[in-house]
Amino acid sequence: MSMFRIFDVSGSAVSAQSQRLNVVASNLANADTVAGPDGAAYKARQVVFQTTLMGAAGQADASAGVRVSTVTEDQSPGRRVHDPKHPSADAEGYVTYSNVNAVEEMVNMISASRSYQNNIEVMNTARSLLLKTLQIGQS
Repeated sequence: MSMFRIFDVSGSAVSAQSQRLNVVASNLANADTVAGPDGAAYKARQVVFQTTLMGAAGQADASAGVRVSTVTEDQSPGRRVHDPKHPSADAEGYVTYSNVNAVEEMVNMISASRSYQNNIEVMNTARSLLLKTLQIGQS
């Protein structure tokens, strides 16, 4: 694998993790929202990653990167709380909240953040190695 291909692979991972962090932030922002006027509460979203080929197919130095293929909605039912005085309560007195699990989302956020940081570190290390190689060539 070419040394420059490392930037493509790590760059694709940084981009994918950035999208994952945005989805997690959206989920956390809507963790305690109630059902809207249409009766549907916010549904938690998750990113689905897919391996993608970096470079032309059949090349000797082709490598695999990652991309977000889809963002799916969790179809599990939202949390229902009995609160008949709430303006969004249904006929039975229940209020439907989003199905976002804040603890799971915090774990996802930490995981995505660490993956993002690790890929930035890979790019910085590759950059340092390339600079040192250039310095050796100048001597």
